[in-house]
Amino acid sequence: MTNAIEVVDIHKTYQAKNGEVVHALNGISFQVPQGKIYGLLGPNGAGKSTLVKILSTITPLSSGRASVMGFDVTQQPLAVREKLAVVLQQTATENLLTVRDNLLIYAYLHGVKPTEARQRLDDVVEEFELGERLRDTVQELSLGTKRRIQVAKIFMLEAPLIILDEATTGMDPLMKRRVMDRLRAEARNGRTILLTTQVLSEAEELCESIMILDHGREMASGSLRELRTLSTHMFRVSLVFADANGDLTGRLQALNPVELQVDGNAAEMVFHGEESSLLGKLAEISRETPILQFEVRGPTLEEVFIALMKETR
Repeated sequence: MTNAIEVVDIHKTYQAKNGEVVHALNGISFQVPQGKIYGLLGPNGAGKSTLVKILSTITPLSSGRASVMGFDVTQQPLAVREKLAVVLQQTATENLLTVRDNLLIYAYLHGVKPTEARQRLDDVVEEFELGERLRDTVQELSLGTKRRIQVAKIFMLEAPLIILDEATTGMDPLMKRRVMDRLRAEARNGRTILLTTQVLSEAEELCESIMILDHGREMASGSLRELRTLSTHMFRVSLVFADANGDLTGRLQALNPVELQVDGNAAEMVFHGEESSLLGKLAEISRETPILQFEVRGPTLEEVFIALMKETR
């Protein structure tokens, strides 16, 4: 399978205002096959946006190599840009233009013929529910609507690679769901998607492979299943007791869970330790308050992420 993105040992350094040398990226390497959705996760300052800007040819790399659809980002930046549709964290819309003109001019600037652009406009306007806003200038709109327009713009193009940097920030849940459904459909049709997000449930649902960054370094990478194996001896446990008599919360807290929620006679907790040890402790509790239902699951992506971040702090 051909790779849409190839990154080899990328470094990015710059000098801060205080004269200190900052290593924004420190030896990052990865590949994204065509038609796949790849996630970049990490806290603020991890290097996600810097990496996106390098791949978009906005920021030069300090060393290493990166290519997009076979074109080198340093040697062939114009060819790279022709293959991209990008949404950066900053809202990139023309405030004094109408919503309609923002979408059409964006398409024209990327070489889409007027007839085809107008056809795409109709589809995009319906999907992103912009019909009532078409004649409004962007400066009149809310932040969430501006973000919706910026994401809608990328679907005015047929670029084979979509890069989304915190794309759903400010969107309501229904529009987020619509964008996620559209991204899955685009990937099925062969478009490659690089996604950065701090909404880990989005990454868990969308991404086939993920890299977790912190302080410019790769902390972990792989499929969701592979990442979950990194948090060995971490379990999410769901319990339903026969009743909630006594200090049920106190007895469960004595197990030293990573996370605990108790609602009446039901409890949900994240436990870090040997499963056999947990079962033994729960057996002791059940002698006083019988357990009616018991379920053990592997960790979520968010729990894996938190565990990895704790190791570096």
